Amino acid sequence: MRVLISGAGIAGPTLAFWLARYGFEVTIVEVAPELRRGGYIIDFWGGGYDIVERMNLLAEVRRRGYMVREVRVVGRDGRRVAGFSAESFGDITHGRFISLPRGELAAAIFNSIEKQVESIFADAVESIEQSDKSVRVLLKSGARREFDLVIGADGLHSRTRALIFGEAARFEKYLGYKVAAFEVCGYRPRDELVYVMYTQVGQQVARFALNEDRTMFLFTFADKGAGMPAGFSEQKDLLRKRFGTGGWECPQILEALDRTEDLYFDRVSQIRMAPKEGWSKGRVALVGDAAFCVSLLAGQGSALAVMAAYVLAGELYRANGDYRRAFVKYQELFGPFILKKQQAALRFAGTFAPKSQFALFMRNQIMNLMGIRWIANLAFGRDLADRIAIPDYETKTT
Repeated sequence: MRVLISGAGIAGPTLAFWLARYGFEVTIVEVAPELRRGGYIIDFWGGGYDIVERMNLLAEVRRRGYMVREVRVVGRDGRRVAGFSAESFGDITHGRFISLPRGELAAAIFNSIEKQVESIFADAVESIEQSDKSVRVLLKSGARREFDLVIGADGLHSRTRALIFGEAARFEKYLGYKVAAFEVCGYRPRDELVYVMYTQVGQQVARFALNEDRTMFLFTFADKGAGMPAGFSEQKDLLRKRFGTGGWECPQILEALDRTEDLYFDRVSQIRMAPKEGWSKGRVALVGDAAFCVSLLAGQGSALAVMAAYVLAGELYRANGDYRRAFVKYQELFGPFILKKQQAALRFAGTFAPKSQFALFMRNQIMNLMGIRWIANLAFGRDLADRIAIPDYETKTT
């Protein structure tokens, strides 16, 4: 079968990896002119970690990643006020835990399949026309192509979802926060393998030292309005307004922001599609954030994208061309699991931007207790565990 995958993030290349392995003819189309690198730091564990190991990519992912030693909260004067050793997470996950830039995970997966699939960059799906026998796709470049299936792996703001299911407002649940991230070279000070956070009521800025003398910064702040700044300069202006009176290193971080030409800025949302409607319609299906974004603040979106792509590819393989049955099985297996993950994300999101001074105080006290292993397990064990039986599709059974 000929399959078009829209999106070269994490879900798309993972899906391409497994479909190519099973003998499908795969094309990936990506709106960016080249593979996106860098990005905010993600924590990677659980079922996604296991699947990357099945792909024989674990060594490469670990090479690109970091074994964080400490999560540290500092006050206005830069002194430590809370935090914990990251060994707590290592204990809960039995050492199967790594932190790395989101783009590095995507690159590790994409590089493993780029010679096995057709890749089209700087282009995107403009329209989709389905028939009983195929899907006709018009690309923004004007090219017209025909496929057996189209899979939208194009993220929170999915163009594929909009074309087939309707506008984002039907499915997007804004969680009341916005985020921004960028990186620079030569920033000082550096705290190697320490995730450093400065939190005020309603907002937080964090930094993490990367290889090659780079530093990544992540802003998180509460914002009731879902509207977005009109452009790049307006995004920077909003960050200056929110963090301009902050203590710690806020002034020099904002100076570094002035120099950057590459800023990630987005609202924090979940995608919730009604089970009766599902993640597919006809010959088109969705995977990853396009189908079920749990939100950036959930901490596990990339691992879930890997898991979902693996399941979707496996069900298509088992179905012997019966894509309708495959799409139903994919939804039945993964849908209830994702709903629980979305609910867990809602509980977790407020820790990034506490709504009151008391909430901030309590969060810091809890973080100080994370160094005690049984407390860490009690607080995070349930949410870190992936309670789902992932099939082994290598043995093709029905």
